[in-house]
Amino acid sequence: MTERSVVHSTFVIERSYPASPAKVYFALSNPEAKRRWFADPHDPIPSRHEMDFRIGGKEVNAGCPSDGQMHFFNAVYQDIVPDQRIVYSYELLFGETRVSVSLATIELLAEGNGTRLVMTEQGAFLDGHDTSTTREHGTGELLDALGAFLREEA
Repeated sequence: MTERSVVHSTFVIERSYPASPAKVYFALSNPEAKRRWFADPHDPIPSRHEMDFRIGGKEVNAGCPSDGQMHFFNAVYQDIVPDQRIVYSYELLFGETRVSVSLATIELLAEGNGTRLVMTEQGAFLDGHDTSTTREHGTGELLDALGAFLREEA
């Protein structure tokens, strides 16, 4: 039998962007815009991206990075306040193995002529397949990609 375990962890990442909260919100909520920046840098063209951005709506992002195994991000939007807050729960699977389940909150705060984004993730990391440190690093890379997208659009 496989050894089972769960590690609970919370991390917070902040980024400042030279764009209004409305523009950052658009990049997070518009399926075409999000498709352009929400990707694994090792697999920049996901094989599947679907997004139904509304409370109760789902998002699926699937791709096959260099490890050769399909990765699936399956999210459900729990709360949305336009230009201010997005709360979603999601599972991450490597192949058919669920590696984590998380609750993520994105807050958009006007800061001068730009936006301070605060992302808080509370995760349950399952059976040693993934770690909070690895997830925090990957999430930071995604938020950096969001920043690059916003600079390109400016």
